[in-house]
Amino acid sequence: MTVDPVALAQELIRRPSVTPEDAGAQDVLAGALERLGFTVHRLTFGDAPDGPVTNLFARKGVGGPHFAFAGHTDVVPVGDREAWSVDPFAATVANGLLVGRGAADMKGSIAAFVAALAEVGELPGSVSLVITGDEEGPATWGTDPLLDWMAANGHTPDACLVGEPTSVQRLGDVMKVGRRGSLNAWIDVFGAQGHVAYPHRADNPITRLVRILDTLKARVLDEGSDWFDASNLEITDITVGNSATNVIPAKASARLNIRFNDRHRGADLERWIRETVAAHAPGHEVTVRISGESFLTEPGALSDIIAAAVEAETGITPELSTSGGTSDARFIRRLCPVVEFGLPGQSMHKVDEQVAVADIAALSRIYAGVLRRFFGLAS
Repeated sequence: MTVDPVALAQELIRRPSVTPEDAGAQDVLAGALERLGFTVHRLTFGDAPDGPVTNLFARKGVGGPHFAFAGHTDVVPVGDREAWSVDPFAATVANGLLVGRGAADMKGSIAAFVAALAEVGELPGSVSLVITGDEEGPATWGTDPLLDWMAANGHTPDACLVGEPTSVQRLGDVMKVGRRGSLNAWIDVFGAQGHVAYPHRADNPITRLVRILDTLKARVLDEGSDWFDASNLEITDITVGNSATNVIPAKASARLNIRFNDRHRGADLERWIRETVAAHAPGHEVTVRISGESFLTEPGALSDIIAAAVEAETGITPELSTSGGTSDARFIRRLCPVVEFGLPGQSMHKVDEQVAVADIAALSRIYAGVLRRFFGLAS
């Protein structure tokens, strides 16, 4: 049995699965996998406001070794629909390109998973797909609880490949063997409202907030490490909401994000933020969310298998990288070694998101090569 990965990618794109809506995308995927002999589990987790979220786990085979592909069927909003050259959910193919929301991130890769599985056929072990509908959103009720369910039901893989769009200039030039951690903090500073002409009768929270942010930004967190870029803190929002020109406000707020490498832990950075805020503002509230710690899958058997499959198809050896934002690999790494490899991502989240049709076909052959090497069917 064969599967056309481009046609399947089109079917998936035509389901407008903007987080947290599924819109039938996982129905399409489930049908394709069931035709290949997979047992499919549809798992819904969570309640409002971050749920419910539709997830899918499918497995073929019962023994080991067990290899997993992982990804997400949800996509980001299209933005300004009028700016698109085509309907973002029509999955238009023109001039050798598949254009549509999710083409690169990452319905093209999911289609390539299925085409690869159809190509290799029966394997001496088991293979699974770990698919969430909440990677682009809060990620509260997606891959993390799905992994808990897998572990509780005897579905722990030996290795996992996440199909995020890792390639940069051309298919195969980069794979991800780790990611920096991510921390978001919301800071509210409270003062005392008053007239600007009588500052001694007020307490300006903006002044305190500016000092806090200046202190936080002034620290050089590190210079990077063997596998990671330097950690960085970025202020992402400052809000006062004061419509008057002659009033000192009672509250000022800011939001920041830290992308941190393996020289830090999220809890240590949270403690530093809280201590800094407290030193400058007796009246304050701080909320911190650590969405993932940094992690590294040491180069070795899994990355070697993927690199060999990439080189066999493209003739290039992929760079091993830890750059970029977070992905669901940050959860998967607690169960097994995980590496990310997928399509070029220059257009992901943009207007006219697109991938080359030839790249989708080549990616499916790479994934097939990974499976054959993992299961000892190819050198």
